[in-house]
Amino acid sequence: MAPAEHDFADLRLTEWTSCGGCAAKWGASLLTDLVRDMPSGIDPSLLVGLAPFDDAAIYQVAPDVALVSTTDFFPPLVDHPSDFGAIAAANACSDVFAMGGRVVIAVNVAAFPEHVPREAIVAIFEAAAAGVAEAGGTIAGGHTIRNPEPIFGLAVQGVVHPERVFRKGGAQPGDVLVLSKPLGTALTLAGGSPAEKAAAIVGMRSINRAASEELQAMGAAVHAVTDVTGYGLAGHGWEMAERSGVQVVVHTDGIVAYPGAREAAERGVRTGGDPRNREYVSAHLQSTATSAGEALCMDPQTSGGLLAAVAPGALGSLSQMWWRVGEVAAGPAALVLC
Repeated sequence: MAPAEHDFADLRLTEWTSCGGCAAKWGASLLTDLVRDMPSGIDPSLLVGLAPFDDAAIYQVAPDVALVSTTDFFPPLVDHPSDFGAIAAANACSDVFAMGGRVVIAVNVAAFPEHVPREAIVAIFEAAAAGVAEAGGTIAGGHTIRNPEPIFGLAVQGVVHPERVFRKGGAQPGDVLVLSKPLGTALTLAGGSPAEKAAAIVGMRSINRAASEELQAMGAAVHAVTDVTGYGLAGHGWEMAERSGVQVVVHTDGIVAYPGAREAAERGVRTGGDPRNREYVSAHLQSTATSAGEALCMDPQTSGGLLAAVAPGALGSLSQMWWRVGEVAAGPAALVLC
């Protein structure tokens, strides 16, 4: 049977892994300590590297061209191979879009048990290639090894004008915070109905290209950008606050969540990434939010949306995909949940 015709009804990719998606990331506190001990680059062409780290590295190769380089891979968080490949591609390409770049090429990073059906691996590769093409690039190769646990992702290269790079830092008091996708991917996958899980999968498969292009068209009205992934809205919001020297204020009652996510949070559903994300922001958190509101902010996202701090007068330039998260306030760097 051809891969395109296979429904993989009996295949459960998630049975081969203890945690999947961006929830498999190291905790941000551990990773920050590790990165701090790594040597920083001294090449003046390295515009964005580890000091401080951002969503991707930026290396200038010509007066008007810089390379955007990133990689992202994880164990499966969904069962169908095509969903896994598409989500992995959307997630990896998102870092390029979060830096204001356009995707050019990508290479697969893959590890599979030898007993995974060949058709399933082909379906993962095909869905990833289609996702990269939708993002504007092409698959140019890759590397596959044997591993007891399936892992898949991509190393993605893009380009951006050196003077038009989006960064996590730069948010200004008075800015409005907007997000291009709902929250709650992990909560929905852990506690949602089949229909609710399907809706979250559709969201995770969607590419952040259009959202990034809208921000790029707004020019100087966009002050800071990141994408919301494994550290949740709380962790990535805190990084924006810290780099900008401001307070990121989130109105949790107005959070737009995937179907079933808020209800799962209210029932007490939590995922493995929740406590790690709470630890990361605990020393900088001011919260009067409900437990469910906090849980939505701490929930690790896979292939989440772009979070942007924009000038209030520019909101009319954004399409209906965006929703208002909160605002930026003056004061010592902090994450404020209310």
